[in-house]
Amino acid sequence: MNPIRVLIADDHALFREGLQAIFKSVSDIEIVGEAGTGQEALTLASDLKPDVILMDIQMPDLNGVEATRLIIENQKDVGIIIVTMLEDDDSLFSAMRAGARGYVLKGADKAEMLKSIRAVAADEALFGPAIAARLLNFFQGNRPQTKGESPSFPFPELTEREREILACIARGDTNSEIAEGLSISLKTVRNHVSNIFNKLQVVNRAQAAIRARDAGLRN
Repeated sequence: MNPIRVLIADDHALFREGLQAIFKSVSDIEIVGEAGTGQEALTLASDLKPDVILMDIQMPDLNGVEATRLIIENQKDVGIIIVTMLEDDDSLFSAMRAGARGYVLKGADKAEMLKSIRAVAADEALFGPAIAARLLNFFQGNRPQTKGESPSFPFPELTEREREILACIARGDTNSEIAEGLSISLKTVRNHVSNIFNKLQVVNRAQAAIRARDAGLRN
């Protein structure tokens, strides 16, 4: 069988080198190119026609979600796996809407990464265990709201994770305490807090906490 031709798109050279080292001894994987920006990913995807692209989200020039959407528009057969530190619902569902067929968190072990690549190369969709659990939780705990129905929870514009973090803010927790309590990275917490401020149109934690307490949000 021909090896699976893989393009790595990530702005961190050390991470790209780490993936190269992982796949070097794998007979059915061939790294055909590396891109350090979203625009480079577009160009190399067109030139090299890889079977699978490992795509980071946060990259210069063009983010990975938009790059995924543009690549899929022109190369519908390519399988794109998002490989990122971001584990929030917004990033996950944005990537899925763009056409990604896999979503794996950085730090996944070799077996998980290879399983994802082989599945996507076979025209399947596969998500890492942590992401699969988030998807299951989302669809089990967030049924669509019917027309005319009042929300059963405050702030329906927030994701479940954002409401959880807002409750922590209302309780007075710091970002570090939230990250430790929810077992997520500090960077992910900061991203969520920024999204919360934007959606609630507040400028600081005090205003967000007041909104949460007034709405009766509790953790």
